[in-house]
Amino acid sequence: MAKSDAAVEAAEEAAPDLWAAITPETIWTGRTGRGVKVAIVDSGIDTNHPALKGKVKESVEAVIENGRVTFKPSTSGDAAGHGTACAGIITEIAPDAELYSIKVLGANASGSGEMFVAGLDYAVRQRMHVINLSLGTTKPDYYKPLGDLLHRAYHAGCIVVAAANNLPQPSYPSILTSSLVSVVKREGGDPFNFGYRYGNVIELVAPGVQVRTTWPGGGYRQLTGNSFACPCIAGIIALIKEAYPDLTPFQIKTILYAIAQRNQLKIEQEVEGPA
Repeated sequence: MAKSDAAVEAAEEAAPDLWAAITPETIWTGRTGRGVKVAIVDSGIDTNHPALKGKVKESVEAVIENGRVTFKPSTSGDAAGHGTACAGIITEIAPDAELYSIKVLGANASGSGEMFVAGLDYAVRQRMHVINLSLGTTKPDYYKPLGDLLHRAYHAGCIVVAAANNLPQPSYPSILTSSLVSVVKREGGDPFNFGYRYGNVIELVAPGVQVRTTWPGGGYRQLTGNSFACPCIAGIIALIKEAYPDLTPFQIKTILYAIAQRNQLKIEQEVEGPA
């Protein structure tokens, strides 16, 4: 026989708050991302931008040699601007995080699925703490290779953050949510006020509308897209990893969800007003 609604509510009220200790004050306040390696698999980074100078520890780019994708040191910068924009968002949140640029996209911010997979593989083999993927592919052929890589990343302790497709079509790897953190954009300027969409394939919601960030040549632009919500979460994870370096990807996701639920409750209370 099922319990009555009153009995269920009473049991819930009597249960301890398992997430009481998970608060921004205990998780990331006062942190800067120091010692945390963040890989940006993208179009490269303008390492001479004043806001990014000295923060990019390594820049490599994908090249085809003898029919295989390999990586060599990159000095070509970022002709597309996409990677530089993501780097600026991350460093705004975690200014002391170590950035690693893995260039797989060209001047028009497009590239092959083969190079994308190779870039993620490179980041995993280098055991990056956080991997920002503000890119994806809609080709089903890459479902299994990306899925296999994400499992490797998970067991290596690499936390992968992926942006949802901006178009109404699923893209990989963002929908493979068991092994990564997936993000979609919303309005709002505070990156710490992120939300959680329970039951949705793309789970976290972060600011990604008219975000002011770095652009090649030393300037700034205001940009909109899921690509720019993704590095918000990557930056926050860098702060968490500084505070607790040994956390697993599963534990990181649990912390993000607990705080996102608190954020949502706070918003609802502000809308409803005091009781």
